Amino acid sequence: MAHPEKRKVRWAKAHRIVRSRFPPIDLFEDIADPADWDAILSAEAKTNPRISESVGMLDLVPPARRVAGEGASWAMAPFVHTSPDRPSRFSDGTFGVYYAGDRIEVALFETMHHHAVFMAATREPPGWTSDFRELVGTLDADLHDVSNAERFADLYHPDDYAAPQALGAALHAQSADGILYRSVRYPEGLAVALFFPDVAGIPVQGQHFSYYWDGQTVSQVRNLNSRDVFSVVL
Repeated sequence: MAHPEKRKVRWAKAHRIVRSRFPPIDLFEDIADPADWDAILSAEAKTNPRISESVGMLDLVPPARRVAGEGASWAMAPFVHTSPDRPSRFSDGTFGVYYAGDRIEVALFETMHHHAVFMAATREPPGWTSDFRELVGTLDADLHDVSNAERFADLYHPDDYAAPQALGAALHAQSADGILYRSVRYPEGLAVALFFPDVAGIPVQGQHFSYYWDGQTVSQVRNLNSRDVFSVVL
């Protein structure tokens, strides 16, 4: 498939939702030059072997594309903690992707879907499950545009990711910034798959949520800030 054309994408807010349980990583939050991180990590790992595990696979991110400072852990984490056991729509798990939506509904519906898949696979009992936090960033990037779902229909299969993963791998190998696409789980909104931390930038913390798993799907969402509970209508 020919690579789709690029489009300038500017969003005042880019919404992402992640599990709340992941702590900040000191190395990323420090003011040290990201180009020096490999040497710092090597030195610290000699006295604290566990630090390499918390930092992840730093070599997956070129030094020039790393971000540092307060909140940088949220931008760096998806790129250094990857695994073929956790593939996504545009990656087979060998490289990281920062997914975000142009509105909170995109982030909610996308993560509710994947959380429900996990809960069903592990046969978890009904109840309020994991807590999640919203990350809000800004976006100004030239992204490959596949948001016309009819034209790029092979990228939008609900469960078969072979075609989008092939496109993602090809673009990532060329150091592309990422992909703009229509959300599969919330088609009224747009989503992005960003391939490097410097494209995502450093987000700030937004709202907190909890999901209710009813044994078949995520049927309710609680906003932990306002304490409001919403029923999910699919």
